[in-house]
Amino acid sequence: MTSRERVLTALNHRQPDRTPRDFWAERPALNRLFAHLGHSDPVRLMDDLGIDIAHLEAPPTAECHIGGGVYQNFWGERFIHQNTPWGPMREDVPGALTEAQSLSDLETFAWPTPDCIDRSRLQEQCRCHGRRALLYGFADIWQRPALVRGWEGMFLDMVERPEWVHFLGRKFTDFYLEDYTRAAEITKGRIDLYLLISDLGSQRGPLISLPMFEQFVAPYLKEMIDRIHTIGGRVMFHSCGSISTFIPRLIELGVDVLDPIQPVGPEMQPRVLKEAHGGRISFHGGMDMQHLLPQASPGEVAATARHYCETLGAGGGYILGPAHLFQPDVPPENILAVYR
Repeated sequence: MTSRERVLTALNHRQPDRTPRDFWAERPALNRLFAHLGHSDPVRLMDDLGIDIAHLEAPPTAECHIGGGVYQNFWGERFIHQNTPWGPMREDVPGALTEAQSLSDLETFAWPTPDCIDRSRLQEQCRCHGRRALLYGFADIWQRPALVRGWEGMFLDMVERPEWVHFLGRKFTDFYLEDYTRAAEITKGRIDLYLLISDLGSQRGPLISLPMFEQFVAPYLKEMIDRIHTIGGRVMFHSCGSISTFIPRLIELGVDVLDPIQPVGPEMQPRVLKEAHGGRISFHGGMDMQHLLPQASPGEVAATARHYCETLGAGGGYILGPAHLFQPDVPPENILAVYR
């Protein structure tokens, strides 16, 4: 099979020739891996590791320095850069609308338009990765608004000022509906997967109740999911944490692939997920980033990868990868062990 055939077969819940593989890493982790390998060629890395999915790049307007070591991106998320031996890592700080006092403060903010995304290299990337499955985007309709508003403010708004939350949800959803539509048009429908992101879980359980999910998240997710299906793609929904409570509803909304299946409790383990939901949704990721990948031996990592492939990958419906982007504290030997 080609990589694309392998991924699509798995997503159709049929057994491919082998479990498909995906790779993504924070820039410092990638720098560390390249230093270990002695080269810095991303396509060569994908070929060597048998990676089946290419993540298309369409960079937004550059972040700006607003003083005191704080940077702001086009949405108004704010962050600092923490140094590591392999390069800086982003750490979020309160966003641009944390101190908002009225709805008009949100309405008059300098919101971006979809024109701020540079999609000029999408066709070239499609040609470069012609045999691979293609993934696009970084759409977020709840968590990113919370980073701009500030988590505390967002949680209070859901109780005291629900119209603020809906304003933000509408603003972000409209942006990404247009962004994804343009990407599909430019690539002539070649994109296979579109990413949606909103972290709904903590280490111990949901961040919000199901009624709050239905009020503030589900309507905007549904719009995005329907648009992605209309333009010929599948939906990969990313949420960290313990989110078993939400999985049946995510399936009803039309999510095709669940990422990153962070194994934080019994209900998020491979066999439990496969028995409860296999055949109705596919899974992506799962290789524990908190303990296994930073601390285990390469042999233990390889054994866990086999377990995920044999359990979640039985009959298709699984793409192997980490339970978040590879972090810089993961030894390169363990990254290689996932795939080799």
